[in-house]
Amino acid sequence: MAASDPREGVPASAGPNDLRAPGPLDELDLRLLDVLGTDARISNAALAAAVGVAPSTAHVRLRSLIDRGVVTGFLTSIDQRSLGLPLQAIVGVTLRPGSRQAAITAFSEAVRSLPQVLQVFFLGGHDDFIVHIAVADSSEIRTFVVDHLSAQPSVASTRTSIVFDYHRNGVAASFR
Repeated sequence: MAASDPREGVPASAGPNDLRAPGPLDELDLRLLDVLGTDARISNAALAAAVGVAPSTAHVRLRSLIDRGVVTGFLTSIDQRSLGLPLQAIVGVTLRPGSRQAAITAFSEAVRSLPQVLQVFFLGGHDDFIVHIAVADSSEIRTFVVDHLSAQPSVASTRTSIVFDYHRNGVAASFR
């Protein structure tokens, strides 16, 4: 019989580099994730009550989900309007052909650091990237697209759409 691994939820046969291997999720894991997806600030006692287990069980299982890389963080959702950024836009970006890997990496790194950027998606399809931004007004959208996107030599074209309403069912972890 294999020795028990102190990293609960990680098979005893897993090597030290496999700490973040998620492994199978059972019904309790899925119930915990469902509750946390609605309210990540819920107390451990309330989480345990919501899924029908002891607080110690909820704590151990949540810790396991974190250690295995299933739960990658707890985020704060901020109303951008309260920061003076009431206008959001989605900008599709297509890069020029040639030297694609270098252009993809350079573009991604440059755009991620801009303060207007809420999210960046690297895609397969018509657009190479979708950039989600929040700004004060339409002139700032224009400035962002012209100064930060179109000015990059690797950018072939952009398409901008204004966001009228936004609903999020969940937050996905980065693929990195």
